[in-house]
Amino acid sequence: MLPKVSVVVPIYKVENYLARCVDSILNQTYLNLEVILVNDGSPDQCGKMIEEYAAKDTRVKAVHKQNGGLSDARNYGMKYVTGEYTLFVDSDDWADLSMIEDMVSTSLSFQADVVQSAFYYAYEDHLLFDNRYYSQDDPPVILNNKEVMSELVINERVKNFAWGKLYRTKLIKDIPFKKGVLFEDVFWAHKVMHQVNKYVILNRPQFYYLQRSDSIVATYTPRNLDIIKGLKERHSFIEGHYEGLIDESYKVIVRTCLTHFNLLLLNGQKDKGGIHKQEIKNYIQTHAAQFNKAVKKDKELKKQLALFLIHPYLNVGFLAAKKLLRKIKLLPRPIGLERINT
Repeated sequence: MLPKVSVVVPIYKVENYLARCVDSILNQTYLNLEVILVNDGSPDQCGKMIEEYAAKDTRVKAVHKQNGGLSDARNYGMKYVTGEYTLFVDSDDWADLSMIEDMVSTSLSFQADVVQSAFYYAYEDHLLFDNRYYSQDDPPVILNNKEVMSELVINERVKNFAWGKLYRTKLIKDIPFKKGVLFEDVFWAHKVMHQVNKYVILNRPQFYYLQRSDSIVATYTPRNLDIIKGLKERHSFIEGHYEGLIDESYKVIVRTCLTHFNLLLLNGQKDKGGIHKQEIKNYIQTHAAQFNKAVKKDKELKKQLALFLIHPYLNVGFLAAKKLLRKIKLLPRPIGLERINT
């Protein structure tokens, strides 16, 4: 008999998206599923909706808890997992109907610990597919432990996202998500990948990652700085286990710090007294030697860091000038993603 796949879906205030998500799971061509729908204290109709699903389909477990956030809901859902494999799906995303069958087949064929599906960034009227590294028709990519950790740190071919990946349950059952933080996957993914011997990437996109219309500038708060905390925590882990990735990890940290300094500038009213900007500035200055070593082969980042260390506003001016030159077509636009109209 084919192995059981447990699908954990944390749910909060998504009544407009929930049916599309759950239907895409229950209608999979792969039938040996248990679908754990975790109502994280949602104040809308989501709790009632998941009870209706459970009444209609014996594969569905509807569970309810007080609101505790995405990490807490995933951790709670893991208590009910009995499958050999586990898949996380966020409740506003959805999947092609053959995705799980393809992922299980791949895992069995390659004896993989984790199988990753390619995905679309799903907007209201179009999809975007990241075709910079692989074509949809390319064969599966097989990575060993060191390769997958390297790709995870670079965060291009292997993203930090927990969703869209089929995990052997034994690999993740004792690695809970960190509660009370944003960007919880950054605190979690490296601990999982450290256990991986074989990781397989499927290049045909079968997962749809919904892009909400709210811009990061409009919705930005200092809680977004959790990503820097997560990257620092991961860096300590890398220093202890993957010495060859230290510079790459520093590069990601400095790029993220520069980005968030600029976002704080745009949201000055949310950074009273400039406390968070000063923290970032102090951190970059304190680690300037390590950062300069890490970015020396990255011409663009090297320039941004040098300007920031002279004065942060010089980097802001540099980026603004580049944006203007692209707008008036004196500089080429960066390579974009493939657009598919729907």
